Amino acid sequence: MYKRIKYFEGLSALRFFAAYFVVLHHAEQIRRKYELHHLKDYSFFNNGSIAVTFFFVLSGFLITYLLLKERTQTQDISIKNFYIRRVLRIWPLYYLLVFLGTLLIPLALQLIGHNYEMPYSFSEVILYYVFFMPFMVNIFFGHHLLEPLWSIGVEELFYLFWAPLYKFLKDYFLIITCAIIILKTVLNFCIHNGMLNETVASILSMLKFEAMAIGGLGAYWLFHRTKTLDGHFMFSYPFQIGIFTFLILRVSAYKFLMGWHPIFDWLFGTPVVAPIILIIAFLWLILNTSMNQQAIFKLNKGWLNFLGDISYGIYMYHMVVIFSIVLVLAKLLNGIGGMASTIVFYLIITTIIIIVSALSKKFFEDPFLRIKKRF
Repeated sequence: MYKRIKYFEGLSALRFFAAYFVVLHHAEQIRRKYELHHLKDYSFFNNGSIAVTFFFVLSGFLITYLLLKERTQTQDISIKNFYIRRVLRIWPLYYLLVFLGTLLIPLALQLIGHNYEMPYSFSEVILYYVFFMPFMVNIFFGHHLLEPLWSIGVEELFYLFWAPLYKFLKDYFLIITCAIIILKTVLNFCIHNGMLNETVASILSMLKFEAMAIGGLGAYWLFHRTKTLDGHFMFSYPFQIGIFTFLILRVSAYKFLMGWHPIFDWLFGTPVVAPIILIIAFLWLILNTSMNQQAIFKLNKGWLNFLGDISYGIYMYHMVVIFSIVLVLAKLLNGIGGMASTIVFYLIITTIIIIVSALSKKFFEDPFLRIKKRF
């Protein structure tokens, strides 16, 4: 039934929405840091973390499905080709940003005499970036221009063992996947209760392998399903309304709802449990959007697909663009004040981020992606 899917409709749109939530999160973080009018106190502008969690679920889902499909069609999995495809998709833009954030931008700021001080030096962080451990830079040096790269490192570590796992231990795939989820859940419990060293706890918190593993379980379930999703109660109209209500409230009003009623405290704030509920809801969203013919929201639109196609660039470039705009226009934005400055600010950064990402996709990323098709 679902063994030969070539394209999952609507997922490009979801990818863009998640990337833009990260943009909103960091835009308000930077505006607050520079004492501009900001909206950081509102829930809607604090969803960067859960947006990245969505990316992890989506990655686990798509990568696992492709591995399942490859094994079915070729009776094997080429780990070499798998790694080459990931390298060609991720490494060029990743290392370009590393070059910009560790060398070019610090040099440019020094040349123009700006008093912004990078929280790290090139020699202090380069090995973390080269060996895909950018999350260590976040842990040791706090907020910085390359902060979003931490999730790329997590995904690369996941890819490193996921393909060999399915190639050599396919008969135990479900058991190992469930074991990863259980183990990480136990570790999250230990983290919450202060049972681990602070640095170790920070690293484990960022290694969200449970989100990718749950995405993988969803792909496995879909791949082996013999009936359409449309008739399943989990994708009925009442169920859709319930899950969408939960997601909308979580994204837009969780700060207000927490403490208002015990049900919201449990859904949104329960340690260990609430994150798993959200991850499962994200997996449902992926399946419902791409596979349910009766889905309430149809997201397979041309303009959304375009924005989804450049979402990797949106995610990677946005911090540099936001910082640059604040650096250049801080006085102007302060002079406008209030909501007018917010509207002007978002019109400018959104336009520039989209243009930069589109140009990057066409002239920098696509040449590597054309090579990727050979593998």
